[in-house]
Amino acid sequence: MTDESNPVVEQTGEELNELMQARRDKLVAILAKGIEPFGRHYEITYHAQEILDRFVELEGIRVRVAGRIMAIRGHGKAGFANVRDMSGQIQLYLRQDVLGEDAYDLVHQFDLGDIIGAEGEVFKTRTGEISIKVIAVEFLTKSLRPLPEKWHGLKDVEIRYRQRYLDLIVNPEVQRAFLVRSRMIQALRRALDERGFLEVETPMMHAIAGGAAAKPFVTHHNALDMKLYLRIAPELYLKRLIVGGFERIYELNRVFRNEGISIKHNPEFTLLELYQAFADHEVIMKLTEEVIAAVAQEILGTTQISYQGQAIDLTPPWRRVTMIDAVKQYAGLDFSNIKAVKDARKAADSVGIHYEQSHGVGAILNAVFEEKAEKHLIQPTFIVRYPTEISPLAKRCQDDREFTDRFECFIFSREIANGFSELNDPIDQRERFLGQVAQRESGDTEAHMMDEDFVIALEYGMPPTGGLGIGIDRLAMFLTDSYSIRDVILFPHMRHKDLNEG
Repeated sequence: MTDESNPVVEQTGEELNELMQARRDKLVAILAKGIEPFGRHYEITYHAQEILDRFVELEGIRVRVAGRIMAIRGHGKAGFANVRDMSGQIQLYLRQDVLGEDAYDLVHQFDLGDIIGAEGEVFKTRTGEISIKVIAVEFLTKSLRPLPEKWHGLKDVEIRYRQRYLDLIVNPEVQRAFLVRSRMIQALRRALDERGFLEVETPMMHAIAGGAAAKPFVTHHNALDMKLYLRIAPELYLKRLIVGGFERIYELNRVFRNEGISIKHNPEFTLLELYQAFADHEVIMKLTEEVIAAVAQEILGTTQISYQGQAIDLTPPWRRVTMIDAVKQYAGLDFSNIKAVKDARKAADSVGIHYEQSHGVGAILNAVFEEKAEKHLIQPTFIVRYPTEISPLAKRCQDDREFTDRFECFIFSREIANGFSELNDPIDQRERFLGQVAQRESGDTEAHMMDEDFVIALEYGMPPTGGLGIGIDRLAMFLTDSYSIRDVILFPHMRHKDLNEG
Protein backbone atom coordinates (compact mmCIF):
# COMPACT_ATOMS: atom_id res chain seq x y z
CA MET A 1 0.00 0.00 0.00
CA THR A 2 1.35 3.42 -0.96
CA ASP A 3 1.01 6.60 1.04
CA GLU A 4 -1.24 8.11 -1.59
CA SER A 5 -3.77 5.27 -1.28
CA ASN A 6 -4.29 5.95 2.43
CA PRO A 7 -5.98 9.34 2.94
CA VAL A 8 -5.23 9.43 6.68
CA VAL A 9 -1.54 9.87 5.89
CA GLU A 10 -2.34 13.07 4.06
CA GLN A 11 -4.01 14.59 7.13
CA THR A 12 -0.81 16.14 8.47
CA GLY A 13 -1.67 19.82 8.35
CA GLU A 14 -0.87 22.54 10.86
CA GLU A 15 -3.93 21.59 12.93
CA LEU A 16 -2.11 18.49 14.25
CA ASN A 17 -0.15 18.89 17.44
CA GLU A 18 3.35 17.48 17.85
CA LEU A 19 2.28 14.20 19.47
CA MET A 20 -0.37 13.49 16.85
CA GLN A 21 2.09 14.33 14.08
CA ALA A 22 4.60 11.87 15.54
CA ARG A 23 2.01 9.10 15.40
CA ARG A 24 1.21 9.85 11.79
CA ASP A 25 4.92 9.76 10.99
CA LYS A 26 5.04 6.27 12.49
CA LEU A 27 2.02 5.36 10.40
CA VAL A 28 3.94 6.36 7.28
CA ALA A 29 6.89 4.22 8.42
CA ILE A 30 4.63 1.22 8.98
CA LEU A 31 3.05 1.58 5.57
CA ALA A 32 6.50 1.88 3.98
CA LYS A 33 7.30 -1.60 5.31
CA GLY A 34 4.25 -2.97 3.55
CA ILE A 35 2.43 -3.57 6.83
CA GLU A 36 -1.30 -2.92 7.14
CA PRO A 37 -1.72 -0.72 10.25
CA PHE A 38 -5.47 -1.34 10.45
CA GLY A 39 -5.58 -5.09 10.40
CA ARG A 40 -8.17 -7.80 9.97
CA HIS A 41 -9.21 -10.98 11.75
CA TYR A 42 -6.91 -12.15 14.52
CA GLU A 43 -7.62 -15.45 16.27
CA ILE A 44 -7.42 -15.17 20.05
CA THR A 45 -6.94 -18.33 22.10
CA TYR A 46 -6.97 -16.85 25.61
CA HIS A 47 -7.83 -13.61 27.37
CA ALA A 48 -5.43 -11.94 29.78
CA GLN A 49 -7.20 -12.80 33.04
CA GLU A 50 -7.70 -16.40 31.97
CA ILE A 51 -3.93 -16.78 31.53
CA LEU A 52 -3.28 -15.26 34.94
CA ASP A 53 -5.88 -17.49 36.60
CA ARG A 54 -4.73 -20.69 34.86
CA PHE A 55 -0.98 -20.12 34.90
CA VAL A 56 -0.16 -23.53 36.41
CA GLU A 57 -1.69 -25.42 33.50
CA LEU A 58 -0.75 -22.86 30.82
CA GLU A 59 2.94 -22.35 31.72
CA GLY A 60 5.02 -23.14 28.64
CA ILE A 61 1.92 -23.28 26.42
CA ARG A 62 1.72 -21.15 23.29
CA VAL A 63 -1.12 -18.61 23.39
CA ARG A 64 -2.48 -15.80 21.23
CA VAL A 65 -3.78 -12.60 22.84
CA ALA A 66 -4.90 -9.24 21.52
CA GLY A 67 -5.48 -5.89 23.17
CA ARG A 68 -4.53 -2.27 23.65
CA ILE A 69 -1.01 -1.26 24.70
CA MET A 70 -1.23 0.52 28.06
CA ALA A 71 2.48 0.64 28.95
CA ILE A 72 5.81 0.27 27.14
CA ARG A 73 9.21 0.07 28.80
CA GLY A 74 12.71 -1.13 28.06
CA HIS A 75 15.11 -0.32 25.27
CA GLY A 76 17.87 -1.81 23.21
CA LYS A 77 17.31 -5.44 22.31
CA ALA A 78 14.53 -6.27 24.79
CA GLY A 79 11.47 -4.60 26.23
CA PHE A 80 8.09 -5.06 27.86
CA ALA A 81 4.57 -3.98 26.96
CA ASN A 82 1.37 -4.26 28.98
CA VAL A 83 -1.64 -5.20 26.88
CA ARG A 84 -5.21 -4.87 28.13
CA ASP A 85 -8.23 -6.70 26.81
CA MET A 86 -11.75 -6.79 28.23
CA SER A 87 -10.80 -9.26 30.95
CA GLY A 88 -7.72 -7.49 32.27
CA GLN A 89 -4.06 -6.85 31.56
CA ILE A 90 -1.00 -9.01 30.90
CA GLN A 91 2.67 -8.30 30.26
CA LEU A 92 4.42 -9.08 26.99
CA TYR A 93 8.17 -9.79 26.87
CA LEU A 94 9.67 -8.73 23.54
CA ARG A 95 13.20 -9.72 22.47
CA GLN A 96 14.97 -8.91 19.25
CA ASP A 97 16.71 -12.29 19.01
CA VAL A 98 13.33 -14.06 19.29
CA LEU A 99 11.25 -11.81 17.05
CA GLY A 100 13.91 -11.08 14.45
CA GLU A 101 15.21 -7.65 13.44
CA ASP A 102 12.34 -6.73 11.12
CA ALA A 103 9.62 -7.64 13.59
CA TYR A 104 11.49 -6.02 16.47
CA ASP A 105 11.87 -2.86 14.44
CA LEU A 106 8.08 -2.82 14.25
CA VAL A 107 7.99 -2.79 18.05
CA HIS A 108 9.74 0.60 17.94
CA GLN A 109 6.68 1.95 16.11
CA PHE A 110 4.42 1.05 19.05
CA ASP A 111 2.59 3.83 20.89
CA LEU A 112 0.36 3.76 23.92
CA GLY A 113 -3.13 3.01 22.71
CA ASP A 114 -2.12 0.88 19.72
CA ILE A 115 -4.00 -2.40 19.41
CA ILE A 116 -1.85 -5.42 18.67
CA GLY A 117 -1.98 -9.19 18.53
CA ALA A 118 0.76 -11.25 20.10
CA GLU A 119 1.66 -14.96 20.07
CA GLY A 120 4.05 -16.57 22.49
CA GLU A 121 4.70 -18.85 25.45
CA VAL A 122 3.40 -18.28 28.95
CA PHE A 123 6.13 -17.93 31.58
CA LYS A 124 7.00 -16.12 34.78
CA THR A 125 9.70 -13.45 34.92
CA ARG A 126 12.48 -13.32 37.52
CA THR A 127 10.37 -10.89 39.52
CA GLY A 128 7.49 -13.36 39.50
CA GLU A 129 5.19 -11.61 37.01
CA ILE A 130 3.19 -13.89 34.72
CA SER A 131 3.99 -12.85 31.15
CA ILE A 132 4.06 -13.96 27.53
CA LYS A 133 7.41 -14.44 25.76
CA VAL A 134 6.40 -13.14 22.34
CA ILE A 135 7.47 -14.98 19.22
CA ALA A 136 5.22 -13.09 16.76
CA VAL A 137 3.48 -9.75 16.88
CA GLU A 138 0.91 -8.17 14.57
CA PHE A 139 -0.41 -4.63 14.21
CA LEU A 140 -4.19 -4.58 14.43
CA THR A 141 -4.92 -0.85 14.82
CA LYS A 142 -2.63 2.16 14.94
CA SER A 143 -3.86 4.77 17.44
CA LEU A 144 -3.56 8.25 15.92
CA ARG A 145 -4.35 10.18 19.10
CA PRO A 146 -2.43 9.98 22.40
CA LEU A 147 -4.32 8.61 25.38
CA PRO A 148 -4.99 10.92 28.32
CA GLU A 149 -2.28 10.83 30.94
CA LYS A 150 -3.24 8.10 33.40
CA TRP A 151 -3.30 10.10 36.60
CA HIS A 152 -4.21 13.55 35.32
CA GLY A 153 -5.81 13.35 31.91
CA LEU A 154 -9.33 12.01 32.51
CA LYS A 155 -10.55 13.23 35.87
CA ASP A 156 -12.79 15.85 34.23
CA VAL A 157 -16.26 14.30 34.36
CA GLU A 158 -17.33 16.40 31.38
CA ILE A 159 -14.74 14.63 29.21
CA ARG A 160 -15.47 11.26 30.79
CA TYR A 161 -19.16 11.38 29.91
CA ARG A 162 -18.77 12.98 26.47
CA GLN A 163 -16.01 10.64 25.35
CA ARG A 164 -17.00 7.48 27.19
CA TYR A 165 -14.69 5.41 25.01
CA LEU A 166 -11.70 7.20 26.57
CA ASP A 167 -13.17 6.73 30.02
CA LEU A 168 -13.45 2.99 29.40
CA ILE A 169 -9.89 2.79 28.07
CA VAL A 170 -8.07 4.54 30.90
CA ASN A 171 -10.38 3.78 33.84
CA PRO A 172 -10.83 -0.02 34.16
CA GLU A 173 -13.16 0.42 37.14
CA VAL A 174 -15.65 2.15 34.83
CA GLN A 175 -15.76 -0.87 32.55
CA ARG A 176 -16.25 -3.09 35.60
CA ALA A 177 -19.26 -1.00 36.67
CA PHE A 178 -20.93 -1.58 33.32
CA LEU A 179 -20.16 -5.29 33.46
CA VAL A 180 -21.95 -5.39 36.82
CA ARG A 181 -24.87 -3.51 35.30
CA SER A 182 -25.09 -6.03 32.47
CA ARG A 183 -25.00 -8.97 34.89
CA MET A 184 -27.64 -7.23 37.03
CA ILE A 185 -30.03 -7.02 34.08
CA GLN A 186 -29.39 -10.66 33.22
CA ALA A 187 -30.08 -11.64 36.83
CA LEU A 188 -33.32 -9.60 36.90
CA ARG A 189 -34.57 -11.31 33.77
CA ARG A 190 -33.61 -14.71 35.15
CA ALA A 191 -35.38 -14.04 38.47
CA LEU A 192 -38.59 -13.02 36.70
CA ASP A 193 -38.44 -15.81 34.13
CA GLU A 194 -38.07 -18.35 36.96
CA ARG A 195 -41.22 -16.91 38.55
CA GLY A 196 -43.24 -17.47 35.40
CA PHE A 197 -43.11 -13.96 33.95
CA LEU A 198 -43.04 -13.48 30.18
CA GLU A 199 -40.98 -10.67 28.63
CA VAL A 200 -42.92 -8.62 26.06
CA GLU A 201 -42.36 -5.53 23.92
CA THR A 202 -44.75 -2.61 23.56
CA PRO A 203 -44.58 0.56 21.42
CA MET A 204 -41.97 3.24 22.03
CA MET A 205 -44.10 5.89 20.30
CA HIS A 206 -47.53 6.61 21.73
CA ALA A 207 -50.47 8.56 20.39
CA ILE A 208 -51.29 9.48 24.00
CA ALA A 209 -48.61 10.06 26.65
CA GLY A 210 -49.70 8.11 29.71
CA GLY A 211 -48.69 5.78 32.50
CA ALA A 212 -46.75 8.34 34.55
CA ALA A 213 -46.73 11.97 35.62
CA ALA A 214 -44.09 13.39 33.29
CA LYS A 215 -43.62 15.76 30.38
CA PRO A 216 -43.09 13.81 27.13
CA PHE A 217 -40.89 14.37 24.10
CA VAL A 218 -42.99 15.13 21.03
CA THR A 219 -42.41 13.98 17.46
CA HIS A 220 -44.44 13.81 14.26
CA HIS A 221 -45.23 10.87 12.00
CA ASN A 222 -45.23 12.19 8.43
CA ALA A 223 -47.07 9.34 6.72
CA LEU A 224 -49.90 9.32 9.26
CA ASP A 225 -49.70 13.10 9.71
CA MET A 226 -50.10 12.81 13.45
CA LYS A 227 -48.37 13.86 16.62
CA LEU A 228 -46.66 11.09 18.57
CA TYR A 229 -44.95 10.99 21.95
CA LEU A 230 -41.88 9.06 23.00
CA ARG A 231 -43.25 6.91 25.78
CA ILE A 232 -42.97 8.05 29.36
CA ALA A 233 -44.02 4.58 30.56
CA PRO A 234 -45.23 1.29 29.02
CA GLU A 235 -47.91 0.87 31.72
CA LEU A 236 -51.13 1.30 29.79
CA TYR A 237 -50.07 -1.02 26.97
CA LEU A 238 -48.91 -3.69 29.42
CA LYS A 239 -52.22 -3.56 31.26
CA ARG A 240 -54.01 -3.99 27.92
CA LEU A 241 -52.12 -7.30 27.68
CA ILE A 242 -53.42 -8.29 31.11
CA VAL A 243 -56.92 -7.59 29.79
CA GLY A 244 -56.06 -9.82 26.83
CA GLY A 245 -55.31 -12.79 29.05
CA PHE A 246 -51.60 -12.65 29.90
CA GLU A 247 -51.12 -13.20 33.61
CA ARG A 248 -47.45 -12.40 34.34
CA ILE A 249 -45.58 -10.05 32.02
CA TYR A 250 -42.69 -7.62 32.13
CA GLU A 251 -40.87 -5.21 29.86
CA LEU A 252 -37.32 -4.00 30.41
CA ASN A 253 -36.55 -1.14 28.07
CA ARG A 254 -36.13 2.60 27.57
CA VAL A 255 -38.53 5.35 28.57
CA PHE A 256 -38.20 9.07 27.84
CA ARG A 257 -39.14 12.04 30.02
CA ASN A 258 -38.52 15.64 29.07
CA GLU A 259 -37.22 16.65 32.47
CA GLY A 260 -34.10 18.07 34.07
CA ILE A 261 -30.74 16.36 34.33
CA SER A 262 -29.17 15.64 37.71
CA ILE A 263 -27.23 12.94 39.54
CA LYS A 264 -30.57 11.08 39.82
CA HIS A 265 -32.20 11.93 36.48
CA ASN A 266 -31.48 11.38 32.80
CA PRO A 267 -34.15 12.15 30.16
CA GLU A 268 -33.65 8.70 28.63
CA PHE A 269 -33.48 5.87 31.14
CA THR A 270 -34.18 2.16 31.56
CA LEU A 271 -37.27 0.94 33.34
CA LEU A 272 -38.43 -2.52 34.38
CA GLU A 273 -42.21 -2.67 34.52
CA LEU A 274 -44.15 -5.82 35.40
CA TYR A 275 -47.74 -6.88 36.03
CA GLN A 276 -49.14 -9.93 37.80
CA ALA A 277 -52.80 -10.81 37.45
CA PHE A 278 -54.73 -11.89 40.55
CA ALA A 279 -52.16 -10.16 42.78
CA ASP A 280 -52.18 -6.95 44.82
CA HIS A 281 -49.65 -4.44 46.16
CA GLU A 282 -48.74 -6.69 49.09
CA VAL A 283 -47.74 -9.50 46.71
CA ILE A 284 -45.77 -7.03 44.60
CA MET A 285 -43.92 -5.54 47.59
CA LYS A 286 -42.79 -9.03 48.58
CA LEU A 287 -41.74 -9.72 44.99
CA THR A 288 -39.78 -6.43 44.88
CA GLU A 289 -37.68 -7.10 47.97
CA GLU A 290 -37.11 -10.74 47.07
CA VAL A 291 -35.98 -10.03 43.50
CA ILE A 292 -33.67 -7.13 44.38
CA ALA A 293 -32.09 -9.10 47.23
CA ALA A 294 -31.66 -12.14 44.96
CA VAL A 295 -29.97 -10.04 42.27
CA ALA A 296 -27.55 -8.50 44.79
CA GLN A 297 -26.73 -11.94 46.17
CA GLU A 298 -26.11 -13.35 42.70
CA ILE A 299 -23.85 -10.62 41.33
CA LEU A 300 -22.18 -9.36 44.52
CA GLY A 301 -22.37 -12.46 46.69
CA THR A 302 -24.13 -10.58 49.51
CA THR A 303 -27.19 -8.54 50.42
CA GLN A 304 -25.06 -6.33 52.67
CA ILE A 305 -23.80 -3.56 50.40
CA SER A 306 -22.04 -0.24 50.89
CA TYR A 307 -23.22 2.85 49.07
CA GLN A 308 -21.21 6.06 49.30
CA GLY A 309 -19.82 4.92 52.65
CA GLN A 310 -23.24 3.96 54.05
CA ALA A 311 -23.97 0.32 54.93
CA ILE A 312 -27.22 -0.82 53.28
CA ASP A 313 -28.96 -4.07 54.19
CA LEU A 314 -31.08 -5.45 51.34
CA THR A 315 -32.14 -8.55 53.27
CA PRO A 316 -35.96 -8.95 53.28
CA PRO A 317 -38.33 -8.09 54.80
CA TRP A 318 -38.00 -4.34 54.32
CA ARG A 319 -39.53 -1.69 56.54
CA ARG A 320 -43.08 -0.53 55.71
CA VAL A 321 -44.38 2.92 56.73
CA THR A 322 -47.47 4.85 55.65
CA MET A 323 -46.91 8.29 54.13
CA ILE A 324 -48.91 9.88 56.93
CA ASP A 325 -46.77 8.17 59.59
CA ALA A 326 -43.54 9.17 57.79
CA VAL A 327 -44.65 12.81 57.73
CA LYS A 328 -45.66 12.61 61.38
CA GLN A 329 -42.29 11.10 62.33
CA TYR A 330 -40.01 13.36 60.29
CA ALA A 331 -41.97 16.60 59.93
CA GLY A 332 -43.94 16.58 63.15
CA LEU A 333 -47.24 17.05 61.28
CA ASP A 334 -50.28 14.82 61.70
CA PHE A 335 -52.32 14.71 58.47
CA SER A 336 -54.56 11.87 59.65
CA ASN A 337 -57.38 14.27 60.51
CA ILE A 338 -56.73 16.96 57.91
CA LYS A 339 -59.55 16.96 55.36
CA ALA A 340 -59.74 20.60 54.21
CA VAL A 341 -57.25 22.18 51.82
CA LYS A 342 -56.94 25.29 54.00
CA ASP A 343 -55.82 23.14 56.93
CA ALA A 344 -53.31 21.26 54.75
CA ARG A 345 -51.89 24.58 53.54
CA LYS A 346 -51.61 25.84 57.08
CA ALA A 347 -49.72 22.70 58.12
CA ALA A 348 -47.34 22.97 55.15
CA ASP A 349 -46.78 26.68 55.82
CA SER A 350 -45.78 25.87 59.40
CA VAL A 351 -42.77 23.89 58.18
CA GLY A 352 -41.95 26.06 55.15
CA ILE A 353 -43.13 23.71 52.40
CA HIS A 354 -44.01 25.17 48.98
CA TYR A 355 -47.14 23.93 47.23
CA GLU A 356 -49.16 24.92 44.18
CA GLN A 357 -52.54 26.63 44.52
CA SER A 358 -54.06 23.77 42.53
CA HIS A 359 -52.85 21.19 45.06
CA GLY A 360 -55.38 19.39 47.18
CA VAL A 361 -54.75 17.81 50.59
CA GLY A 362 -53.09 14.70 49.06
CA ALA A 363 -50.67 16.65 46.88
CA ILE A 364 -49.71 18.89 49.80
CA LEU A 365 -49.13 15.85 52.02
CA ASN A 366 -46.85 14.43 49.32
CA ALA A 367 -44.95 17.73 49.05
CA VAL A 368 -44.27 17.67 52.79
CA PHE A 369 -43.19 14.02 52.57
CA GLU A 370 -40.76 14.69 49.72
CA GLU A 371 -39.13 17.62 51.48
CA LYS A 372 -39.09 16.41 55.08
CA ALA A 373 -39.18 12.60 55.09
CA GLU A 374 -37.43 11.24 51.99
CA LYS A 375 -33.95 12.27 53.15
CA HIS A 376 -34.28 10.05 56.23
CA LEU A 377 -35.09 6.86 54.29
CA ILE A 378 -31.62 5.32 54.09
CA GLN A 379 -32.34 1.62 54.60
CA PRO A 380 -34.80 -0.02 52.15
CA THR A 381 -38.24 1.30 53.06
CA PHE A 382 -41.68 0.90 51.49
CA ILE A 383 -43.80 4.03 51.86
CA VAL A 384 -47.43 2.91 51.52
CA ARG A 385 -50.91 4.45 51.20
CA TYR A 386 -50.30 7.24 48.69
CA PRO A 387 -53.01 9.89 48.22
CA THR A 388 -55.52 9.17 45.47
CA GLU A 389 -54.97 12.69 44.15
CA ILE A 390 -51.46 11.83 42.97
CA SER A 391 -52.16 8.17 42.07
CA PRO A 392 -54.60 8.20 39.13
CA LEU A 393 -53.93 4.58 38.11
CA ALA A 394 -53.95 2.92 41.55
CA LYS A 395 -56.84 1.20 43.34
CA ARG A 396 -58.32 3.04 46.31
CA CYS A 397 -57.85 1.69 49.83
CA GLN A 398 -60.91 -0.16 51.10
CA ASP A 399 -60.99 1.82 54.34
CA ASP A 400 -60.32 5.32 52.92
CA ARG A 401 -61.06 6.43 49.36
CA GLU A 402 -58.66 9.37 49.70
CA PHE A 403 -55.72 6.95 49.68
CA THR A 404 -54.60 4.11 47.42
CA ASP A 405 -52.96 0.71 47.72
CA ARG A 406 -49.76 2.16 46.31
CA PHE A 407 -46.17 2.00 47.50
CA GLU A 408 -42.83 3.50 46.62
CA CYS A 409 -39.55 1.96 47.70
CA PHE A 410 -36.72 4.21 48.89
CA ILE A 411 -33.05 3.39 49.41
CA PHE A 412 -30.53 6.04 50.45
CA SER A 413 -33.29 8.68 50.18
CA ARG A 414 -33.96 7.81 46.55
CA GLU A 415 -37.05 6.29 45.00
CA ILE A 416 -36.08 3.05 43.33
CA ALA A 417 -39.47 1.39 42.75
CA ASN A 418 -43.14 2.29 42.43
CA GLY A 419 -46.04 -0.15 42.51
CA PHE A 420 -49.66 -0.61 43.42
CA SER A 421 -52.82 -2.59 43.18
CA GLU A 422 -53.95 -1.56 39.72
CA LEU A 423 -57.19 0.32 39.26
CA ASN A 424 -59.43 -2.00 37.23
CA ASP A 425 -62.74 -0.15 37.72
CA PRO A 426 -63.38 1.57 34.34
CA ILE A 427 -65.90 4.03 35.82
CA ASP A 428 -63.46 5.19 38.50
CA GLN A 429 -60.64 5.27 35.94
CA ARG A 430 -62.62 7.52 33.60
CA GLU A 431 -63.35 9.92 36.46
CA ARG A 432 -59.69 9.99 37.45
CA PHE A 433 -58.62 10.69 33.86
CA LEU A 434 -61.11 13.54 33.66
CA GLY A 435 -59.65 14.95 36.85
CA GLN A 436 -56.19 14.75 35.30
CA VAL A 437 -57.46 16.49 32.14
CA ALA A 438 -58.74 19.32 34.31
CA GLN A 439 -55.31 19.63 35.90
CA ARG A 440 -53.69 19.78 32.45
CA GLU A 441 -56.08 22.52 31.42
CA SER A 442 -55.09 24.46 34.54
CA GLY A 443 -51.42 24.30 33.51
CA ASP A 444 -50.06 20.99 34.84
CA THR A 445 -48.11 19.69 31.82
CA GLU A 446 -47.31 16.42 33.62
CA ALA A 447 -50.92 15.43 34.30
CA HIS A 448 -52.32 12.43 32.41
CA MET A 449 -54.15 12.76 29.12
CA MET A 450 -57.49 11.07 28.58
CA ASP A 451 -56.95 7.59 27.10
CA GLU A 452 -60.36 6.50 25.86
CA ASP A 453 -59.12 3.21 24.40
CA PHE A 454 -57.60 2.19 27.73
CA VAL A 455 -60.91 2.83 29.49
CA ILE A 456 -62.65 0.73 26.83
CA ALA A 457 -60.14 -2.06 27.50
CA LEU A 458 -60.98 -1.92 31.21
CA GLU A 459 -64.68 -2.12 30.34
CA TYR A 460 -64.02 -5.56 28.85
CA GLY A 461 -62.63 -6.54 32.23
CA MET A 462 -59.14 -6.59 33.76
CA PRO A 463 -58.57 -9.02 36.63
CA PRO A 464 -57.27 -7.73 39.97
CA THR A 465 -53.62 -6.98 39.21
CA GLY A 466 -50.47 -5.84 40.94
CA GLY A 467 -47.91 -3.74 39.07
CA LEU A 468 -44.35 -2.60 39.63
CA GLY A 469 -41.79 -0.28 38.07
CA ILE A 470 -38.08 -0.40 39.00
CA GLY A 471 -35.58 2.21 37.84
CA ILE A 472 -32.78 0.09 36.42
CA ASP A 473 -30.23 2.89 36.36
CA ARG A 474 -30.79 3.75 40.02
CA LEU A 475 -30.57 0.09 41.02
CA ALA A 476 -27.30 -0.12 39.10
CA MET A 477 -26.05 2.94 41.01
CA PHE A 478 -26.53 1.13 44.31
CA LEU A 479 -24.99 -2.15 43.17
CA THR A 480 -21.90 -0.41 41.69
CA ASP A 481 -21.57 2.28 44.39
CA SER A 482 -21.87 4.99 41.73
CA TYR A 483 -22.54 8.56 42.86
CA SER A 484 -24.25 9.78 39.69
CA ILE A 485 -26.72 8.17 37.31
CA ARG A 486 -24.35 9.20 34.52
CA ASP A 487 -21.82 6.71 35.91
CA VAL A 488 -24.12 3.80 34.99
CA ILE A 489 -25.39 5.09 31.63
CA LEU A 490 -22.86 4.50 28.88
CA PHE A 491 -23.73 7.62 26.91
CA PRO A 492 -25.67 10.10 29.08
CA HIS A 493 -27.28 13.11 27.42
CA MET A 494 -25.29 16.33 27.59
CA ARG A 495 -25.41 19.78 26.11
CA HIS A 496 -23.84 19.91 22.63
CA LYS A 497 -20.19 20.88 22.51
CA ASP A 498 -17.56 20.94 19.76
CA LEU A 499 -15.05 18.23 20.76
CA ASN A 500 -12.29 20.09 18.95
CA GLU A 501 -12.68 23.17 21.14
CA GLY A 502 -9.72 23.99 23.37
